[in-house]
Amino acid sequence: MTYAIRTATERDLDDLAAFEVTIAEISFGDEAVVDPAVHRKKLAKALDRDADGMIVAVDDADRPVGWLWLAVNTNFLTGDRYINFRSLAVRPDADRERVGEVLMDHALDYAHRAGVTEIVGKVHMANQQMRVLYRRFGFEPAHLTLRRRIGADSRNGADG
Repeated sequence: MTYAIRTATERDLDDLAAFEVTIAEISFGDEAVVDPAVHRKKLAKALDRDADGMIVAVDDADRPVGWLWLAVNTNFLTGDRYINFRSLAVRPDADRERVGEVLMDHALDYAHRAGVTEIVGKVHMANQQMRVLYRRFGFEPAHLTLRRRIGADSRNGADG
């Protein structure tokens, strides 16, 4: 199977919203926003702003099998331009490794064409597949986000 890469369009929004729901479930568990309409609305707005960085990998029937969202930003302190890796997802019934690689190759080409200094992205600790893909393409960990929930049952500390 070969996969074509094209810019996302409005007709893709339902598929993209489904990808975003899956990403949210992986990243936020029980706190995930799983309403496709919420994601669809966010993505529709993003199509106006980031269209050239919103990419789908499609099969021979032009069905989205993978999704990539890149946003070019500027560091307000240094003025350097960089890419924020917003999303990457692949349908479970697709060749996940191959589609992920095709999308990541596109991301790197896009970064070179955009003349940015770096690409930054986040991944949930439990998302082993994405962590492996990042690593395979030369991404290195730069930050670690730690979290502690505050509530009635957390008053006694981490072991309470």
